[in-house]
Amino acid sequence: MNGQNRNDIYPGLEVDIILKKDQRSGRRTRGVVKDLLTSSAYHSRGIKVRLEDGQVGRVIEIYED
Repeated sequence: MNGQNRNDIYPGLEVDIILKKDQRSGRRTRGVVKDLLTSSAYHSRGIKVRLEDGQVGRVIEIYED
């Protein structure tokens, strides 16, 4: 599942994000969502989140059990 809809993302969810510095390379960072930073319901490049370790990026994939 992609990370474009805010309703699909919540704290405690495991996701892959792209950090700002990795946008050109496409390198992914996996972590657990702490906070949602995008207030709109939809974002074409992915909802921006803060992971539990403090890194901030846009969600590109969601991992569900």
